[in-house]
Amino acid sequence: MTSVPPSDWLVSVDDHIIEPPRVWLDRLPAKYHDVAPRMAKSDNEAVWCYEDKVVPTSGLSVAAGKEKEQFSPDPVAFDDMRPGAYDAAARVEDMDQAGILASVNFPSFPRFCGQIFWEAKDKELALLCVQAYNDWMIDEWCGTAPGRLIPLAIIPLWDPKLAAREMERCKGKGVNAFAFSENPEPLGLPTIHDPSGYWDPVMSAANDLEMVVCMHVGSSSTMPQISSKAPQLASLTWGANRTSGAMLTWLFSSYLQDLPNLKIVLSEGNIGWMPYFLERAEQVLDKQRHWATTGAMQSYTANFGYPDQGAIYQADVMTLDVRATFRDHIYGCFIDDVAGIRCLDLIGEDNVMVETDYPHSDTSWPNSIDSLNRLIGHLPESSQRKIRRGNAERVFQFTAAEPAIAP
Repeated sequence: MTSVPPSDWLVSVDDHIIEPPRVWLDRLPAKYHDVAPRMAKSDNEAVWCYEDKVVPTSGLSVAAGKEKEQFSPDPVAFDDMRPGAYDAAARVEDMDQAGILASVNFPSFPRFCGQIFWEAKDKELALLCVQAYNDWMIDEWCGTAPGRLIPLAIIPLWDPKLAAREMERCKGKGVNAFAFSENPEPLGLPTIHDPSGYWDPVMSAANDLEMVVCMHVGSSSTMPQISSKAPQLASLTWGANRTSGAMLTWLFSSYLQDLPNLKIVLSEGNIGWMPYFLERAEQVLDKQRHWATTGAMQSYTANFGYPDQGAIYQADVMTLDVRATFRDHIYGCFIDDVAGIRCLDLIGEDNVMVETDYPHSDTSWPNSIDSLNRLIGHLPESSQRKIRRGNAERVFQFTAAEPAIAP
């Protein structure tokens, strides 16, 4: 148990759940039990079957409590992971040990924004699976410890109108955030710049319901790859390119100009890169926005060998204020980012939140609060409070509950 008093614990806006075996079987009609998400062979094996997919659980997803030398991407069983990975009561015990006051959790089997249900053949079943997951997340997982476990919904990506209705349903059950893709295009879905406004129902609902759009790195179902022969560890180091791309595409989208309540959270992307890209975006706007609004973009792309984009849904670049848009709408998250904290004056202390990534291999657990305090302990107490918990409580609109710590 950490010696830090609970009032100074942190709120993590990015942790993960390994779904227990009966999330879907307990909530779906019996006629679907042979094709619904279910455990292969026995409840002890963390291998999922769904339609024609077989999905094992990677050891890197449940590395909490192990030494780095024990990390492995090989499949694991439930006996090989800490109970806190899949059991809410055990999770809270682990949170108490590390000084984690509250936690937002992304899904594992459905993937970070529910991509597996978008890929499903039977969309009627897929919708039921999305709803079943959300009910389990709200009623059972978060219901075990209200104020400690913060609900995060998933949506049916294949039907934005259905998604908006599911968001309304979840909002009625107390949910203030949903998972979305950092880049829908690799999934085979329209981008947020789609001229037909494919995502309008979702983003309008997020604005009206004041639900945070949470985008976890990897929610595009892509892996970073510098080149075909680049060492994989080099490409993993490069992974924040996905998050920086997400930030920039949103900065230049019309959604953040048109929807004043829309807020996006960039999970597990770190923050040290943000000052550069904000500065570069300002430079590009200053130098290039005039010709870019004259209709010359087609000749520009043709001269450099790029395909014509056609119509796109984008911000009014003549009025776009990069810093104000970032300040009002975008939030970065970090686990261990010395460079980012040193650049906090360029990012803004109101736009930064902490994450612990439990139980993944990058997790700061069980030293989460001590590690954070080493990073931010030199800052004014008001700044520390914002990063530690205040920004998360404000953005996710919740009041954390005091932990029930035995004397």
